[in-house]
Amino acid sequence: MRFFIVDDDEAICTMLTEIIEDYDLGKIVGTADNGATINNDLLDLKEIDILIIDLLMPIRDGIETIRDLGTSFRSKIIMLSQVEDKEIIAEAYSLGVEYYITKPINRLEVIKIIEKVIENIKLQKSIHDIKKTLNILDYEKKESSSTNTTQKKTILDSGKFLLSELGIIGENGSSDLLSMLQYVYKYDDKQSIKADFPALKDIFTNIAISKLGSNASSSEITKEVKASEQRVRRAISQCLTHLASLGLMDYSNEKFEEYSSSFFDFTEIRKKMLELENNTQTSQSKVRINMKKFVKVLYMEGKKRINSEYR
Repeated sequence: MRFFIVDDDEAICTMLTEIIEDYDLGKIVGTADNGATINNDLLDLKEIDILIIDLLMPIRDGIETIRDLGTSFRSKIIMLSQVEDKEIIAEAYSLGVEYYITKPINRLEVIKIIEKVIENIKLQKSIHDIKKTLNILDYEKKESSSTNTTQKKTILDSGKFLLSELGIIGENGSSDLLSMLQYVYKYDDKQSIKADFPALKDIFTNIAISKLGSNASSSEITKEVKASEQRVRRAISQCLTHLASLGLMDYSNEKFEEYSSSFFDFTEIRKKMLELENNTQTSQSKVRINMKKFVKVLYMEGKKRINSEYR
């Protein structure tokens, strides 16, 4: 099972992570300290099975967050809180909360409740599988629908997943990077880029023209290109910082091992790790960002992910 924890208390997040991992209940694929930092797109990308969320948090509390997620969020929800107000608890259940755990957390209670939720998920899956088996026509229809859904997966879907994995899906430059992926994908469809990846200047310029329209003046296009370059560079820099932070905390971290050496030169990763370790000011940074390498690897990884869907 894949868990996402939302709680402003770091100690609670740590405790829940230890319980879930120590008892082999599943894998923690993400955490947040308030509800304002999560949405349906993020949770879908993370393929969440169970969302554990605190009721009282700064910026946006648990009730508001669940209400914003709406009925389109199909995964199970467990709510945590010190509040025992019956009306609030009733509202939580009415919004789709599966179980309610009162703080302070009791290890045995948490294990028991999570096991019940997992059992419910498995039961629902079994019922779904039985229905498909008993109705061949319905089964074929759903298989066809599933195939069509797979075929609709695009470079944009792959890009969103990768940017989420790299910790920059919420950065301003993420939209620019996704537009770049779409442009390169169309370019690659017309002529192979194995020998010649398109120049970044051409990519930025064509995207700017597409965004502003063919009637845009050269000065407007130049302005948009520069702004887009800055947003992308900041996003890549944030990605480098994110991966370097993971490496500092745990050198064997899966994401650090998988992405750091492919998206960045190892020497630059080491420089950023030393900067973070020594708390060096960003303005003094000597780390160099290879934008073209990042975009090229992002595209290749995105394309690889699309191709794997058809195997």
